[in-house]
Amino acid sequence: MDFSSFQFESSLQEGLDAMGFEQPTPIQEKAIPVIMQGKDLIACAQTGTGKTAAFILPVLNKISKTGTSSLNTLILAPTRELAIQIDQQIQGFAYFLGISSISIYGGGDGIVWEQQKKALETGAEIVVATPGRLIALLAGGKMDLSSLEHLILDEADRMMDMGFSDDILKIVNYLPKKRQTVLFSATMPPKIRQFSMKFLQQPEEISIAIGKTAAGVTQSMYPVYDTQKEELVKHILSQKDYEAVIIFASTKDKVKALFKTLKKHFDVEAFHSDLEQVEREKIMSAFKNKAVKILVGTDIISRGIDVVGIELVINYDTPGDPEDYVHRVGRTARADMEGEAITFVNPKDQYKFKRIEELIGMEIRKLPLPEGFESGPAYQPKSDSPSYSNKNSGKGKFTKKKAGNNSPKPKLKPRSAPENITPQPDPTPTENKASTSKFGKRRNVIDE
Repeated sequence: MDFSSFQFESSLQEGLDAMGFEQPTPIQEKAIPVIMQGKDLIACAQTGTGKTAAFILPVLNKISKTGTSSLNTLILAPTRELAIQIDQQIQGFAYFLGISSISIYGGGDGIVWEQQKKALETGAEIVVATPGRLIALLAGGKMDLSSLEHLILDEADRMMDMGFSDDILKIVNYLPKKRQTVLFSATMPPKIRQFSMKFLQQPEEISIAIGKTAAGVTQSMYPVYDTQKEELVKHILSQKDYEAVIIFASTKDKVKALFKTLKKHFDVEAFHSDLEQVEREKIMSAFKNKAVKILVGTDIISRGIDVVGIELVINYDTPGDPEDYVHRVGRTARADMEGEAITFVNPKDQYKFKRIEELIGMEIRKLPLPEGFESGPAYQPKSDSPSYSNKNSGKGKFTKKKAGNNSPKPKLKPRSAPENITPQPDPTPTENKASTSKFGKRRNVIDE
């Protein structure tokens, strides 16, 4: 089918034609008719599948059809980056419609806040907001939601992970009971479905190929020791003049350290939650415009960044959650383009990588380290594999081969776990935790 099958208003269809939209993606094909029928919806679709257009287009079509000029739709997003991205897409789709939108998020300077406040006062049909800032506005009586017809939650699983569940329920209490509610999530654990039942009415459910990576992504991995990672990433980046690369590290401290190393050799920027909002927007704009070619960041950019043409994704650290791998890899090979994803796997993360392969349903190619590197660890993933350490040892250290030295290198044996100590799984570092409890509420530094 093509977009004309939805019978959108002519002005909206004209905009789609001008933007070159011809055939809907699977999530768009299934979700748009349900939303146009006014039904509540739970949709499960990973990043890069076109889900944003799936909920924006039917809403724009209805507003265009009814001619309403009051606040009609509220879209909640977990991060300011995603809120800004959604707002930008709305502006693109609504170019011929005369429909306005505004993104509301915390962390900006006084100028940003004044712009947001003025937009709310003059009126906008669509508001895209992060829960933290919206709660503050509602508590201060600065928003009237009585005319609202649509509530859309994007990246619902991420909002719950960030501790927004209570804020979402508070926001729902401000809304008219008669409304359409749509929830999009990249994953659908039982807690999401249970949570959604608190404010959705007899929703339709759609699920699109969870855990599958795009067909255009070439995936590979290197078994490495941690001491080999920096030289390996420099080697990879020096093999080609890449136009757009994202490197994911597990913590912001690692991001800062890797950035400090790479900036001596490459055009690179670091992206993490310690940066001011103005800095983050400047970096993201430079990356989208190819003024910066390499971005080093945490999972904060694995969702909420929509940049076509990313050629390479490097997982400097193996993601702890297999689904995070899908989101990271989903940054490349967008819009039917091709891309490459390379993952560094140290001995203690081998079982995590095995779980990734199980989720995506394929075996990822294992590569030997390039010439000039000592041998990496053997790839022998086990659920009870010990936590190896390279501290105070030369194991895995990068060394250049001397000319004319063709003698075989001794095989490196991984250290065994100390006796009488039960090996523990490696904890995955998580930014911005406010509680030591595994299921504790996380502090939302995004909106502070």
